[in-house]
Amino acid sequence: MSTEVVVPALGESVTEATVAGWLKNTGDMVALDEPIVELETDKVTVEVNSPVAGMLDRPNFKVGETVDVGAILCIIKDSNDNTQAVVDKETLVPTAAGGESADSISVNTAAKTILSPSVRKIVEENNLDPKQITGTGKDGRLVKGDVLAVLNSRADLKNVGEAKDEDLEQAVVKETKSASRREERVKMSRLRQAVARRLKEAQNTAAMLTTYNEADMSAVISMRNDYKVAFEAKYKVRLGFMSFFVKACVDALRDLPAVNAEIAEDEIIYKNYYDIGVAVGSPKGLVVPVLRDADKKGLAEIERSISDFGARARDGKLTLDELSGGTFTISNGGVYGSLMSSPILNPPQSGILGIHKIQERPIAVNGSVEIRPMMYLALSYDHRIVDGREAVTFLVKIKETIEDPRRLVLEL
Repeated sequence: MSTEVVVPALGESVTEATVAGWLKNTGDMVALDEPIVELETDKVTVEVNSPVAGMLDRPNFKVGETVDVGAILCIIKDSNDNTQAVVDKETLVPTAAGGESADSISVNTAAKTILSPSVRKIVEENNLDPKQITGTGKDGRLVKGDVLAVLNSRADLKNVGEAKDEDLEQAVVKETKSASRREERVKMSRLRQAVARRLKEAQNTAAMLTTYNEADMSAVISMRNDYKVAFEAKYKVRLGFMSFFVKACVDALRDLPAVNAEIAEDEIIYKNYYDIGVAVGSPKGLVVPVLRDADKKGLAEIERSISDFGARARDGKLTLDELSGGTFTISNGGVYGSLMSSPILNPPQSGILGIHKIQERPIAVNGSVEIRPMMYLALSYDHRIVDGREAVTFLVKIKETIEDPRRLVLEL
C-alpha cells in the first residue's frame, strides 16, 4: 500500500513553495509524523511530516524546485510492502568463512555499501571511500549530509563555508582567468526574494521620508541596572531595552493614530489595536514576527516574546501567523553596531522606528558639557498619510518617554 505526501496549505495567499531540502533519502524508513522534507515559502520554512510509517519511495521534486499547494511531494510505501523485503535482503551480510555468522559482522559496515542514487553519485564523482565516512542514517547508512560534510572540509570548497546541503547543491563556483579569483553564484531563497520585492515595493509606492532625533539613555540604563536582578528573578527573563521602546511606541501611536494606519486604495484604515512587528535577522534573511496586542502586555511578557521570536527565527520555527499582519514595526540596527540608518517601511504599514547603537558622546546639559549614553532614533513614514508635524511629534514623544521612563508608569 502506498500513501501520497502532498504540499499542505501554507497560509493565506501563499500558493507555492520551494523544496529547501530532503531530510530523508529514497529507501529510508520513516516513522509516523517524522519530518521528511523542508519547504520554504516567502515567509517561513516549514517541515512536512510523514502521514504514515513506511519507506520513502519516490521523491517527485529536487531541491530548489517550486511546488504548488496540493502537489504530490513523494510516495511512502507501507513497511510491509514487498519492496521493503528487497531492502532488507540487500542489507543482509553473507556468512563469513569459517562459519562465522552474519550477526557477528558490523551492520554499520554493510549499511555503508548501500547508497541512495544521490549519495552514490556524489561519492563516485569525488572518489570517496564510503567506508571511511561516518554515517548518521538508519543502521549507520550514509546520507547526503554525511558526504557533503566531508566535501565541505576539503580545501577546494573552503570558500563555501558552512553552507547547508541545499546551498551546496545550488552553488556554482566559477573560475576566472586568474586561478586565484573565484566567484560563487547561489540562487536567492524565496524569503530573500520576498524581502527584496517588498522593500522595493515600499520605495516605489510610498512617499517615504525619514525624520531623526536622539535620546539620552541614562535614565533607562539606570532603571535597568537597579532592577534587572530582581526582574529576572521574578519573571525568569532578562530586562532589555526593546520592551521600553515597544511601550513607548504604543503610547505614541495612541496619540498619533495616522502612524498606526494604512492606505487601502482611496481610504485610510485607522487601527485601534497595536500589533508591533519586531524585525529579526535570521540565517535566511530578515523576518518580522508580530507582537499581538502589545498595549495589553507588560515589560516581562514583551521581553519573553521577543526572546522567543529571536530563538525560533534562528531555527526557522516561526509560524506564518506570527509573521502576518502588524500595524507598526521596530528595527534594531544597534545589535549589529549601526550608529544611524534610515529604515524602509514594511508595507502596508505607514511607520517604522529604527533604533541604534548606544554610544557615549559629549552633550550640552544645562550649560555644561557631559558625557552621556546617546542613541540616534529614526522614524521612516509614508508622507501620503502622515504629515511632517505628526512624524516629528511622534518621534519626540518616543524620546521623552525613553529619557524619563516614569512616564510609562504614570501613562503620560
